[in-house]
Amino acid sequence: MDIKVNVRDHDGQRPCSIVDLNGEIDVYTSPKVKEAIMGLIDSGHYALVINLENVRYIDSTGLGVLIGGLKRVREHSGAVNLVCTNPQIKKIFDITGLVKIFGIYESEAAACENL
Repeated sequence: MDIKVNVRDHDGQRPCSIVDLNGEIDVYTSPKVKEAIMGLIDSGHYALVINLENVRYIDSTGLGVLIGGLKRVREHSGAVNLVCTNPQIKKIFDITGLVKIFGIYESEAAACENL
């Protein structure tokens, strides 16, 4: 399985960069996700929304990429919020305790507003 990564800007009250992910995030596809997130951070984008609405599966490698991105933006007083409506994906964040470190929202607008 592959992952599609699309990066776009959100120009609302709180400007942020949105990373749309579509597919499965696993040991094979995580490098592509990491490249997109780190590329944004390296170019000075510290307010990120990762849209997981079209993600069907995420493993520990994928979670590690998201945590790594969060650590990097926090070095610049930034934030990473997630958009996640899939109950199976949400459950993974609950089980791992990552709901305590990521803002997880039902909509892109809410995720951007709460950065």
